[in-house]
Amino acid sequence: MTELTSLTLAQAREKLVAKEITSVELTQSYLDAIAAANEELNAYISITGDQALAQAQKSDERLNSGNGGALEGIPLGIKDLFATRGVHTQAASHILDGFKPRYESTITQNLWDDGAVMLGKLNMDEFAMGSSNETSYYGPVKNPWQAEGSNQALVPGGSSGGSATAVAAHLCVAATATDTGGSIRQPAAFTGTVGIKPTYGRCSRWGVVAFASSLDQAGPITRDLRDSAILLKSMASLDLKDTTSVDMPVPDYESHIGKSVKGMKIGIPKEYRMDGMPEEIEALWQQGIEWYKDAGAEIVDISLPHTKYALPAYYIVAPAEASSNLARYDGVRYGLRVTGDDIKDMYEKTRAEGFGDEVIRRILIGTYVLSSGYYDAYYLRAQKVRTLIKQDFDKAYADGIDAILTPATPSSAFAIGDKEMAADPVKMFLNDIFTVTVNMAGLPAISVPAGLDSKGLPMGLQLIGKPFMEEELFQLSNVIEQAAGSFEAKKWW
Repeated sequence: MTELTSLTLAQAREKLVAKEITSVELTQSYLDAIAAANEELNAYISITGDQALAQAQKSDERLNSGNGGALEGIPLGIKDLFATRGVHTQAASHILDGFKPRYESTITQNLWDDGAVMLGKLNMDEFAMGSSNETSYYGPVKNPWQAEGSNQALVPGGSSGGSATAVAAHLCVAATATDTGGSIRQPAAFTGTVGIKPTYGRCSRWGVVAFASSLDQAGPITRDLRDSAILLKSMASLDLKDTTSVDMPVPDYESHIGKSVKGMKIGIPKEYRMDGMPEEIEALWQQGIEWYKDAGAEIVDISLPHTKYALPAYYIVAPAEASSNLARYDGVRYGLRVTGDDIKDMYEKTRAEGFGDEVIRRILIGTYVLSSGYYDAYYLRAQKVRTLIKQDFDKAYADGIDAILTPATPSSAFAIGDKEMAADPVKMFLNDIFTVTVNMAGLPAISVPAGLDSKGLPMGLQLIGKPFMEEELFQLSNVIEQAAGSFEAKKWW
């Protein structure tokens, strides 16, 4: 890590505006860091060095003329789920082999309009289906953290594992990510970074490869809270090309950091105290409660009674929508095509070779629950459960709760190739146990680094907010960040 790559987004922005550094210098420092580390960490699938330096040069010209945007000259990593014009966009899947879109996603266009620089496309679980970044066609991403006294490679979480690793290892200033059931918050917790999933509809989904359309939402992964506030402000917008995009003003999130939380009510849901939850996670949660008490917030025990149904309902709704969304990938217009005896044979061979095992598993589950005779028993019932889950949150907020505090994950990062996880997919699904309720209800939530476990690995706490009240999450999260401090991985890569 160099002096330049150690700067946060807010620090880099300040130095760029003051002309203490140039965007070309900053961008080159990151490209050098990527060249030195990416072979080991595998965070980037595609590196766009020439394009990045060209963008940086234009940013320096705008900065010199006093016309810089909100992110002018800031080098970012972009998750491979976001369409980037003329640049590798394959959702880390073989079936989209060679695909380079002729259009730009709304979110990345927002970033370029604000002056950001693209370093490259970041690795991820294939089609965002996974909790460990091991399902990528391009191989697993390594967590830059290692347990004390061990050199065992750990997962960075998923599906936004490349984003989390790149931010934690200082291979970009910050990164875009997406969250369908925890894919921003869980990797953030595993890597000691900050990850926020905004309210459904806050950020446009246009140009983002779809997994489960009613659950997917984009957000940032950053080194600290202020960086997250800055980047989300640029990512969020109304988009008439996305019918789920909401026409609401985007607040100045950064201005809410540091405001008093005295008198605010923090809900503690009893249902999140799961059987067999590690003592360290319980202790971390209790520590968070004490931090809020010390800050003057009121702690209120609440009940979210349908929480226990969230995970099974999620793994009906999400695969069902994935089955529908992924039906378009057939080898006809773009991506991989495997020759067959006729068009049906070509479809079958292309999809069999193009999709990985986890994606195939979820397509099969989704197709089954949508099939005649099972739709009412599974999919329709899961949607009714989803409504009940949302009503639980609605009641808590109607009773005066400002936000809900929970653990972000049931453990710290586990080993790549963990045999128990590989043998039983349900164990992998359980990594999302604290996060899926948020997507089912369409709420905003943030994961903030809160401490280290006995192995020296980071753990996060999650705050769940009211719809379109992300600014309150930034206000409240500052309590955790100030009390816990920041955490850096010891460089071994």
